[in-house]
Amino acid sequence: EVQLVESGGGSVQAGGSLRLSCAASGFIVDDYTLGWFRQAPGKEREGVSCFSLSDGSSYYADSMKGRFTMSIDNAKNTFYLQMNSLKPEDTAVYYCAAWTADTTCHISAFALLDAWGQGTLVTVSS
Repeated sequence: EVQLVESGGGSVQAGGSLRLSCAASGFIVDDYTLGWFRQAPGKEREGVSCFSLSDGSSYYADSMKGRFTMSIDNAKNTFYLQMNSLKPEDTAVYYCAAWTADTTCHISAFALLDAWGQGTLVTVSS
């Protein structure tokens, strides 16, 4: 069974940093396309980042480029989202996600997920 479990959310002041973790089980992270999305109260799902080892494609939302970085630790079967220079508008529940390996990273991928975690809340205060 494919399972994703996020951790690392919390409260931080504007300008601060957080690192979210996503522990994967039931599959090997190398075999899937991986990513993060978020959902703020009253707003629609927003794709944050995505990376595919199979075709090398990657995606970052424009508002997060240069501030957020996704990484993968194959040995721990875990991937991360490093978030720097956080802004109050980054406040949301953040979810990690996975797609089958033939999925190309693109904003459209976030409309149809193969697996996702339970979410972790990030609150950024001004």
